[in-house]
Amino acid sequence: MNSDIFKPKVSVVIPIYNGEVDLPELICCLLAQTYPRQWVEYLLVDNNSSDRTLTLLKEYAENSPITIHLRSENQIQSSYAARNTGVRAASGEILAFTDADCRPQPEWLDSLIAPFVNQNVAVVAGEILALPGKTLLEQYAERQETLSQKHTLGHKFCPYGQTANLAIRRQVLAKVGLFRPYLTSGGDADICWRILQENVGRLEFASDAIVQHRHRARLKELESQWRRYGRSNRYLHELYGVELMRDITLTECGYRLGRWLLKEFPLFSIQALSGKASFVNLFNTPINLFTARARFAGQRDAKLPEKAKMIAWL
Repeated sequence: MNSDIFKPKVSVVIPIYNGEVDLPELICCLLAQTYPRQWVEYLLVDNNSSDRTLTLLKEYAENSPITIHLRSENQIQSSYAARNTGVRAASGEILAFTDADCRPQPEWLDSLIAPFVNQNVAVVAGEILALPGKTLLEQYAERQETLSQKHTLGHKFCPYGQTANLAIRRQVLAKVGLFRPYLTSGGDADICWRILQENVGRLEFASDAIVQHRHRARLKELESQWRRYGRSNRYLHELYGVELMRDITLTECGYRLGRWLLKEFPLFSIQALSGKASFVNLFNTPINLFTARARFAGQRDAKLPEKAKMIAWL
């Protein structure tokens, strides 16, 4: 079948928790999609928000020219449980996923769905780029391409795509199950790995299917993000035997900070003054150490809850 005329019914599932600030821009991005409106529905799932998210969602569902279905997941506080609620209510042949703090570009759905013209494709991951950052930490994450799918698609255990930009055939989910509803991190890797291990289809990367993501602007938010990555690594270790990351000792931290202060900082300062390096380069080493320590702390302190081993089904 020609990919230009391949337009299956698509259900876009977006879990939302306290997304009041993000919703206006998100809805604008959904309105701008080039995919034919008659072939796409948007399932916006409130995950027990405490702000005005639910009120805003009701307004959008009632007044928008695109098809928006409002759902709620109030029993389990987990984005994966919320996604399952959306999937169960969906009617599309393809399930596409993104998040409230993402900004899908106009041709996102067109590019993300196109590879499914091949029946051997079970999962498609699109690219995740940074929204323009103003703070030092945002610019750092942008330069590091922290959320790029190239990191997860190159995972040494098994490739996977992040649910900020992912699409899966509905019939595949019927075979391998939905997300683990009580899992709070690592569910995107888990569902992709189950699909690939069951050998029900392959994973493809659609580099032109782009969503932009807002990076953390404050140190506390950055620490929370990397602690969550550490918890994810612990959970996937317990589920699949994924290798745990090693600790960066205080001695190693001291050595690397000393090298940074005495050698790297003066060098990058000169380069920055001459326009050959950016201000962000000056602080790469301390921020790298900070995120690594936060990730290890998250891995060290986490333990997979027994309930999180449960797989939900259609």
